This record gives sequence, C-alpha cells and structure tokens, in this order.
Amino acid sequence: MRLLALDTATESCSAALLVGAQLLTREAEFPRGHAEHILPMIDELLTEAGMTLGQMRAIAFGRGPGSFTGVRLAASIAQGLAFGASLPVVAVSDLEALALRGFDLDPALERILVCNDARMREVYWGCFGQAGGLPVAVGPEQVGAPESVRLPGGGAAAGIGRGFLAYPQLHSLEGVVVRAPWERLLPRAAEIARLAVREVSAGRLADPDSAVPVYLRDNVARPSSP
Repeated sequence: MRLLALDTATESCSAALLVGAQLLTREAEFPRGHAEHILPMIDELLTEAGMTLGQMRAIAFGRGPGSFTGVRLAASIAQGLAFGASLPVVAVSDLEALALRGFDLDPALERILVCNDARMREVYWGCFGQAGGLPVAVGPEQVGAPESVRLPGGGAAAGIGRGFLAYPQLHSLEGVVVRAPWERLLPRAAEIARLAVREVSAGRLADPDSAVPVYLRDNVARPSSP
C-alpha cells in the first residue's frame, strides 16, 4: 500500500510516506509556522522515494483534536493535495496516533490514557485499548479541565501526552501511571500513516471535500467556566 500522511495538530509538524513495508518520515517541532514547513517535507519524501503524489492510494491526515489552526491546516492541505491528484482522504485521530506510539513502546500494555494539552486550562483526552497491536477507543474523545479526566470503567492505564506535562495534577489520577519520557511525546504522521492502512483496508475512504478537522471544543476562543 502507498500512503502519504501529514500532521500539524500540535507543536509537532510531520509527514510520512508509507510504501509497502517502508516508512519514510520527516518531523520537527515548531511553536508556529507549520504551513511553511509541511509542504517542503512532503516534497522531500516524494523525491526520496522517487514517486509522485498520483501514485498514492490515499492521503491521510491528523484530524485532531488539536490546535484550531493546526488541524484546519492539515485538513486543508490534505484536501488540496487530494483534489489535485484525484485521491481519497483518510482522517485519523491524533489521540489515537499518540496511543499507538505508547503501544509500540510497550506492547504488553492493555490500556493507554492519552492527554494532550488543549490550552485554556483544558486537555484533549481519550482512553484506548488495543487489538492486534493497534489502538481501539474505550469511550469517546473529550475535552475538559484536567480535573474532569477519568478512566472509563476504572482499572489501570499508562498515561501519555503533554497534558501530563502541562497539568501535573493528572499524575494523581487513580490507576494511571506516567513514565517520565511519555509526558513529552506528541502525535506524528508516522503513526497516522499506519492507522490509515487499517481504514483503507476496511474501505473507509472519503472524498476530499470530506476532509474536515475535529476540534471537540465548541468555543475555541474562550475557556469553559470553572
């Protein structure tokens, strides 16, 4: 399978090209200005692989949740490239992509709680189990104050994501263990590409005009009331 993936939902700006078993990647962290970097990354990957965009099966993108500007950028670039190359798109959750990083690091884990910093004193969060090494959502993805985060059904889980770095109180969640390096990890296009394989194989492809971001937060300009 040949897939192009991109992600700009967080500080991490990344692109990945999956060709069969080979995965080529570009990634860097920027506080802003992802629009200046993502297209050159994609061009570099295609040049390195000696391929054109039209040879891809689909274009996958991190659909959020994440920064308002970042997820909108990823969706619009995926849409534009897909229209130009007459390709379908695949929208992949950034929380799910980060969960996959965790399961890759420790395949023995049964559940992972992902908490990404949503700014405005909130976190984007979701809990994931795994099946065949790939994450499976346990309950809906949510946004809210750190104090509102709860493990669905109780039990235990490993914590991952920069929400744990921004809000230390999350370390006190019952049943959640956070390994120090994991609180600095961000979603990447590499995992988005791999998750997109599952979607393509299941026939879950969309037309380019369906490339829409997921914000979770209805009001992106004002924090919720305490």
